[in-house]
Amino acid sequence: MVDTADSGTPARPGLLASWHRTWRRANQRSAFGERYTTAIVFLIPTVTLFTLFVILPMGEAALYSVYRWNGYGELSTFVGTRNYAFLLNNGAFRSALINTGLIILVSLAIQLPLALWMALILAERIRGAVLFRAIFFLPYILAEVATGLIWKFVYDGRYGLVAGLYGWFGAEPPFLLADRELAIYAVMIVVVWKYFGFHMMIYIAGLQAISHEVVEAARIDGASWWQTAWRIKVPLLAPVIRLSVFFSVLGALQLFDLVWALTRGGPANATHTVVTYLYNFGITRMSIGFGSAVGVVLFIICVVFAFGYRRSLMRHD
Repeated sequence: MVDTADSGTPARPGLLASWHRTWRRANQRSAFGERYTTAIVFLIPTVTLFTLFVILPMGEAALYSVYRWNGYGELSTFVGTRNYAFLLNNGAFRSALINTGLIILVSLAIQLPLALWMALILAERIRGAVLFRAIFFLPYILAEVATGLIWKFVYDGRYGLVAGLYGWFGAEPPFLLADRELAIYAVMIVVVWKYFGFHMMIYIAGLQAISHEVVEAARIDGASWWQTAWRIKVPLLAPVIRLSVFFSVLGALQLFDLVWALTRGGPANATHTVVTYLYNFGITRMSIGFGSAVGVVLFIICVVFAFGYRRSLMRHD
């Protein structure tokens, strides 16, 4: 038999096609193997860190929540769901849940619309826009503890800014942070002031991504500034607004530093959020089992909201 390769006779087309398919499959397997190896190399440290600092602490919190434990020694006093039963029947915890809900409501009803309105104004090319953006964003740069201490002085009924304003009008200044009815509203004002600029900058970034041609076309057609903002910019900004709402709700659920520096949950547990309640009744009182139960409940609330919100409102974003 004569070897076609040696004799110069061209190989059959079917044989060439078979060689090409074999070579292509080998290259695909090689490329797949390289991608698989790269993914494993990058995933191992990530999964390890996630397991050490997220999965294991969550599992430990769930374990501690079914024990009466002060953080020292072995887990010996098993109480089952009694920590959860006491938690759900505790008036201070219900008050903390209500306060957290009120902060979420104020954030959604006042803070975010105000931030959107200011973003629509400051996204325009007007004189001083950059300066006003910086001024409104500065409170967010301040540390939460520093913000709480500053506003604690502002609210002081003897020497603070509120006392000075009331004294200027000849009225008796109130002690807002010592009033059980007014303290939570004073906290809400600080929350709006602190985080308003963050959401405003998110909206400005979204507005700057909108095509100028679309806006100019609306203006050429005779649309006013308000019509352009309401009918063109806000609908196109919907994914950014949904993201801002997501950040706002999760941030309110985890609010701690600001409230703790401002009121420590007082007076008489009137301004506790869920996290300050956890710290006050779980950590400072060395009731780690009960505090873990609070943490588990907060974790469930956050997870249910996060997954439910993303699946219902952000699934196309």
